[in-house]
Amino acid sequence: MAAPALDRTITRWPAILLVVSAIVGSGVFKKIAPMSEALHSSGWILLCWLVAGIFSLIGALCTAELAAMMPGSGGEYVYFKKIYGKFFAFLYGWGNLTVMKSASIAALAYIFSESFHSLFSIPVWDIPGLGFLGVNSGAKIIASLLIVFLSFINHRGVVFGERLSRYLIAGIIVVILGFCVAALGSSQGTASNFTAVSHPPTGWALIAAFFAASVSAFWGYEGWSNIGYLGEEVKQPQKNIPIALTAGTFGVIILYLLVNAAYIYIIPVEQLAALSSMTNKIAGVEVARVISGTGGAIILSALIVLATFTCTNSTILMSSRIIYAVARDRLFFKNAGEVHPQYHSPSRALWWQCGWSIVLVWSGSFDQLTDLLIFASFIFYGATALGVMVMRYKYPDDERPYKVIAYPVLPVIFTMFCLTLVIVTIIQNPVQAAVGLTLIFSGVPVYLYFSGRKT
Repeated sequence: MAAPALDRTITRWPAILLVVSAIVGSGVFKKIAPMSEALHSSGWILLCWLVAGIFSLIGALCTAELAAMMPGSGGEYVYFKKIYGKFFAFLYGWGNLTVMKSASIAALAYIFSESFHSLFSIPVWDIPGLGFLGVNSGAKIIASLLIVFLSFINHRGVVFGERLSRYLIAGIIVVILGFCVAALGSSQGTASNFTAVSHPPTGWALIAAFFAASVSAFWGYEGWSNIGYLGEEVKQPQKNIPIALTAGTFGVIILYLLVNAAYIYIIPVEQLAALSSMTNKIAGVEVARVISGTGGAIILSALIVLATFTCTNSTILMSSRIIYAVARDRLFFKNAGEVHPQYHSPSRALWWQCGWSIVLVWSGSFDQLTDLLIFASFIFYGATALGVMVMRYKYPDDERPYKVIAYPVLPVIFTMFCLTLVIVTIIQNPVQAAVGLTLIFSGVPVYLYFSGRKT
């Protein structure tokens, strides 16, 4: 009797919506406040979102070529295994488990919990005697329950999780567009906010501020590559994954520019900057409050709850395929590479991911770990773009159902950009960079153990 396998059930439009649902979380509602504090200029803020979006789109185009060539479960893990070998691919998988994707899940779930608390005016609950573990325990419990619930939903099969994300993100997009129309058509705003400038940085200070703001914007775009992890569950992956990557990322760029333009139209940049130092103030909610009062603020708060819920679900769904692929190659515990006989999902991989994400929630360290996400992620994003060129050189005759446009210009630009971001982070935040690299390379003894075991 053949072993159970993953099913190809995801078609083109659901794949596109999964890309969008994996990106649109809390960043677009919150990040304009610290970006305003750094840049003090509406023009620079919108340019920052555009630049981050363009580079994310270039990364998506580069990833699409490899995804079309090697549409396997695990995304970059599959590509890296052929391009750089099993060791580098394993470090990618381990990095996702320890810091990148698990920390994203923990942070999204916690933001969902905080928004849920705020929406329903639930008091903060600490458990005395547990030290830092007991701080804001109520929010941690809700975040943990959310991770368990969504892991169970996805344990029941990709159709359950995919449909949940698909329907929710479609509704979220409609509400966001309605918010933008209401804001940009409101008498409470003024077009003069787009030209108002108050003490913006100049010279090298501007470059540093733009870089810092870009990190915030990139967190808003994080997740665009996740659809590649479902390579064995997408129908006609050679066509549909590249289309989903490019269309989904491009759509989010347009959506983000509209949303941030709406913020600036209603509230001047200096007032937005002031929100970054205020506890529990979210830019999107405050803009909605100006437009429609308390009712608008409640609607936007509910939207953030739904967006973080959907983004958490999509991240859990897609990221679990990485550890599944690693375990299937006998580089992790064997049961994590098994497919559920009834639901045809990587059930054990989902629960491994669930457990570690909950540990990060209760450790309270995920806020620090999410600061490492961009640094760690761009190491591997750069490796992906470089991999396109390596594959063109080593395997020029291999079939390429999709080829990145403007080759080799776009892969070179994206590789150099990723290298620059990593170097600048190491220079500006050496401790943060050291922690990120330590977490990634902590997988070396794990790799040596599993690769040395007799099969």
